[in-house]
Amino acid sequence: MVFFFPGQGSQAIGMGQNLYEKYDIAKKIFNEANDILGFDLKKLCFEGPEIDLTNTKNAQPAILTYQYILLSLLKEKGITPTATAGHSLGEFSAILASEMLTFGDTLKLVQKRGELMANADPTQKGGMAAILGLDDETVISVCKEVSQTHYVEPVNFNTPGQVVISGLKEGIALASEKLLAAGAKRALPLPVSGAFHSKLMEEASDSFKDVVTTLKFSSPTCPIISNVTAAAYDENSVKELLPLQMKSPVQWVKIVEYLVSKGYNEGVEVNSGAVIQGMVKKITSDFSMVKIDTLIDL
Repeated sequence: MVFFFPGQGSQAIGMGQNLYEKYDIAKKIFNEANDILGFDLKKLCFEGPEIDLTNTKNAQPAILTYQYILLSLLKEKGITPTATAGHSLGEFSAILASEMLTFGDTLKLVQKRGELMANADPTQKGGMAAILGLDDETVISVCKEVSQTHYVEPVNFNTPGQVVISGLKEGIALASEKLLAAGAKRALPLPVSGAFHSKLMEEASDSFKDVVTTLKFSSPTCPIISNVTAAAYDENSVKELLPLQMKSPVQWVKIVEYLVSKGYNEGVEVNSGAVIQGMVKKITSDFSMVKIDTLIDL
């Protein structure tokens, strides 16, 4: 069974509270996270305020911690992954699932990633938007045209007909206008604080690489699939791919197609929502998604 992990946007006030009240391991993990991060993550997850939980530097460690609790509960029941993949931030939970790093090291890494991404665009010149109902080639072509004057590029290939673009706000606005004229059903600005997965993250990516190279990664216990290459990687290539991920497109369609080509046909979204389930369903009919609440009592 493939373990899938969604990324930013999957956070919500109250996340993990029911698990904290029900399971000792959830208490242990939240307490460990508080000690590592140096602030009360548990209180932020349970009570908010939402504006603080949504902040990139807080959302990233919050999501990782919540997903690690779910992962730990699955493993307590003897349910382990045969492969792992995560969307953007979710790739770090996939690293945990494949046991390449400890929770402590991964949480510190994600905390630093969130800080770097939050600080990458202090004047918020950049942004992102989801383009719905248009083929990849048209989105790529229009962004290339617009970028001659205002930088914008496609960065998340989520499903056929759903591509996220990223870049300067002026470029996003102009590209959105042209893409709607070209037949897109919608162009939705995303509530993010920067142009993630674009070249505007170059400096943050370089700084993140300095952090990643100090860590010792173990061999993965199962295949882990890269957002950048849509192929499996190991303890050696991970140090190049994780920093590169910050400024590169997320190849989600290719990731799912790669898994199917390798014979995988069943997965679970290790989160309370159904974002990944919806994307997988739109990409292929050859993959069955199991709901997590059928595996553990949420």
